[in-house]
Amino acid sequence: QVQLVESGGGLVLAGGSLTLSCITSGRTFSSYAMGWFRQAPGKGQEFVAAITWNAGSTYYADSVKGRFTVSRDNTKNTVYLQMNSLKPEDTAVYYCAKDRNYRTIYLNIRAEDYDSWGQGTQVTVSS
Repeated sequence: QVQLVESGGGLVLAGGSLTLSCITSGRTFSSYAMGWFRQAPGKGQEFVAAITWNAGSTYYADSVKGRFTVSRDNTKNTVYLQMNSLKPEDTAVYYCAKDRNYRTIYLNIRAEDYDSWGQGTQVTVSS
């Protein structure tokens, strides 16, 4: 079973930056797309960003486009989320997730298309 562990969350002032990391166990990381989701207090889960298995394509929610960058290092079994120009509305628990489809060229935005999840890392942006 794949395990995912996020890190890098914290408290930051509006306009600041954070980089989240998600390291995965297992030998199959490099064959699956990875996604980032978030959940703010009192709100549902929201898609943030995704990257294909070979980093050939990325996709972002409109709310983070131009501010966040998703990347991966398959030699380290790690996916990253670089977050710049953070806003108070970015405050949430951030989760990484593994797509359930082997070497898909499509990037999924629905949580049900992902089959393994990390425990989440808290990001708090103060104004």
